[in-house]
Amino acid sequence: MKDSYGLSAFTDADKTLHNDDFLAMRRMKHQRNKPSPRSQLVNGDAESVLAETGEIPVRAPQPAQQPVRQRRSMSIFGHGIGAPSLARQVVDPLNAEWDGLPLMTGGLRGQVLSDLPLVSLHRDSAVAKSFDLLRTRLMQTLKANGWNRIAIASPTPGCGATFTAVNLALSLSRVPASRTVLMDLNQRAPGVAKALDIGTSGPMHQFLSGEVAMEDHLIRATETLALGLNGAPSEDAAEILHDPATGDLLGDMIASLRPDVVLYDMPAVLAHDDLAAFLPHVDGVLLVSDGEQTTAKHLAECERILEGQTQLLGVILNRARASSIERYDA
Repeated sequence: MKDSYGLSAFTDADKTLHNDDFLAMRRMKHQRNKPSPRSQLVNGDAESVLAETGEIPVRAPQPAQQPVRQRRSMSIFGHGIGAPSLARQVVDPLNAEWDGLPLMTGGLRGQVLSDLPLVSLHRDSAVAKSFDLLRTRLMQTLKANGWNRIAIASPTPGCGATFTAVNLALSLSRVPASRTVLMDLNQRAPGVAKALDIGTSGPMHQFLSGEVAMEDHLIRATETLALGLNGAPSEDAAEILHDPATGDLLGDMIASLRPDVVLYDMPAVLAHDDLAAFLPHVDGVLLVSDGEQTTAKHLAECERILEGQTQLLGVILNRARASSIERYDA
């Protein structure tokens, strides 16, 4: 057997700024001790002063143009290329929340102890190419529909949903000027931290309940990838996802971080009601099937649960038989 991946078809009046013309008044044979018409213009009616003096209004010279303060070219990388030092000190409020998340020292390059293969470490592998294709098709579908919240789940446990979520997130994070958030909402058997071989900042339920602030729970693995990890299972996993406050909190997170894609790693669809409870808060679902254990009946049952609730974006086939996969290697 050899792991492979496939994806089924995927089922946004020129207004000129002008101040009132300044009226400069000149009066011939003007007495020095008489108040200047200019001073009358400051506190009085300009037309009445003109009527009394009979003078001709002259447009005052426009003030010298102020130098435009150069702003840095902002991206999710948090800096501009070639921007002056003064501009680097300017904090863009649109990026403040994202940049405020703690950034892992060294990123994910050194994480090689995981048993699961990571596409970021095997860029030329067939698996990495499959995830890159999945990434591109998914991004096109999301952009076309204005979506960004995707749940990743499998019909039954052990089909590779976490493996798929992690590697898809890594592939998405390589897109320049993008933001991806991966949230481990499998509160029954959390596995994202283990797959990436990194520590966690505590249980996910503490963040979802509002006990822990976003900046104290989420971390940035790279400049383009943020992680919401889970350090321990929760006995009330489904109840937490049923709570309307959970949806509100995640909505606030998305509004603050402004990600292009949010991936939610979820428990198995047929084993628990976690995903069913969470469907109002996602735009679509990627279903991960296993070539050795997933049946047509499993997939049909999952489709029935999703029908009328959200979109089934595709079915990913994991651990497919090599003979059933068409290859296009150059």
